Amino acid sequence: MTPSEIIQSKIFADARSFSMLLKEWKQAGNKVVFTNGCFDLVHRGHIDSLARAAEFGDRLIIGLNSDISVKLLKGKNRPLIDQQSRAVLLASLLMVDAVILFDEETPYELIKDILPDVLVKGSDYQIEEIAGFDIVLASGGKVERIELTEGFSTTELIKKLKDTF
Repeated sequence: MTPSEIIQSKIFADARSFSMLLKEWKQAGNKVVFTNGCFDLVHRGHIDSLARAAEFGDRLIIGLNSDISVKLLKGKNRPLIDQQSRAVLLASLLMVDAVILFDEETPYELIKDILPDVLVKGSDYQIEEIAGFDIVLASGGKVERIELTEGFSTTELIKKLKDTF
């Protein structure tokens, strides 16, 4: 496969289209890690977080907020970058094994479908605030909170850009 085909093969429109690959991974005994986000302007903080998340298992899945979902969460002027472009960027990262789009405000239903072994979010969330924490814990999985890289935030980058222009 070409690099472009490899990247595209990691992007899924929903949990249903991903289910066969997930089944293969689980049957092979892979430890599945899940995290999620908008990833509107990917920056070093995102890369650091994804690298840390990947260390918790064998396969890293990113639940990616669709354009509809980002608008619900961030307002009418977001996302800055469309969902397909964000998905391609994330799928091109070495540590990412799959990117699955979701339209809801949270990936709760996606997490219910995937049942990851490990659910990862930033330490700015309390465990009880993490969508799907209850599902993962009830199925015997773990919820991990990782330290964020200081000084990197999409909101701050947007503010900086606005102040510059």
